[in-house]
Amino acid sequence: MSGMGPESVKPRRGASNGGLSLSVGLTPNLRTRPILDGMFHADGVDMTCLELHPSELFWRQLKFAEFDVAEMSMSSMLMAIAGGDDRFIGLPVFTTHYFFQNWILVRKDSGIEKPEDFAGRRIGVPEYQQTAALWSRGVLQHEFGVAPKDMEFWMERTPDISHGGSTGFEPPEGVTVHRIPAETNMGEMLLAGELDATLLYLPGGNLVDRSTADLFNHPNFGPLFPDPYAEGKRYYEKTGMYPINHGMVIKRELAEKHPWVVLNIYKAFEDAANYCDQQRKAMMINHIETGLLPPEAEAAIATPLIRHGVVANRKELEAITLYSYEQGLTPRQLKLEEVFAPSTLDK
Repeated sequence: MSGMGPESVKPRRGASNGGLSLSVGLTPNLRTRPILDGMFHADGVDMTCLELHPSELFWRQLKFAEFDVAEMSMSSMLMAIAGGDDRFIGLPVFTTHYFFQNWILVRKDSGIEKPEDFAGRRIGVPEYQQTAALWSRGVLQHEFGVAPKDMEFWMERTPDISHGGSTGFEPPEGVTVHRIPAETNMGEMLLAGELDATLLYLPGGNLVDRSTADLFNHPNFGPLFPDPYAEGKRYYEKTGMYPINHGMVIKRELAEKHPWVVLNIYKAFEDAANYCDQQRKAMMINHIETGLLPPEAEAAIATPLIRHGVVANRKELEAITLYSYEQGLTPRQLKLEEVFAPSTLDK
């Protein structure tokens, strides 16, 4: 079998001695784990990494700029830059991708049976500007004809502890966005029938989200798309996109003072991602050798779906900047040159 065994990217353990000291905020996932565990580092950089829940990490970075380098909500990154926040510049490191429409959860007694039924409904969101909510609204609008103005939104997070509170979020013109009262939360409103569905549900576990009810195992709740694999296949075959969730930012003053650090950090994350992909392929070969997967699966397994860089993700990046503008989160469709460090635009 071609290209399925151990390959050339090798872990570089430990930090470089005497390098530029940087604090790095990351969420735990497959492609950040080698960085968090110290398997890879950026040349010339001593990286002190802190692992946080994404809801908390993004709020802390947007509000307090705690980290020199940090994973970041793509939607909030676009809003901050469009709003004139010049503290950060983007790095094209994209650690998580999802088909976000498969995160939509509905009450089974709400009468919602298909995406078109979302028109006129009460929809919960932890935060209106979240990347997952941005993509799901884009899918509802572009794939099924239901625009944000056709729904009524209820947002759980409060202005003092939220991404929107840190980026100056105001409900877009023509869109109804209520705030869920502090004495309740989105989970309780969904259980009480005061909401029909939610674009995503985050039950606690951090400083930002308040819901605690387990709706994923509740008999009266289920996904909008009962067969998420079929919906993911349909969407990917039609659009060619695997939507981006998280990007990364570096403090602008740091990138300007030490321009070399930008590509060194990018390469560290690229090496870590390649290492993870090699491990994935090496593990999957067992399924082919034992007959659990057919030999023709090798070509699909060998295809990396999650890649860093502007070039490999241009379609997704142009879509998310368009959706952000269409949904009133940014005053114009940002150019990618405005979002990412100049030295990374051809990566």
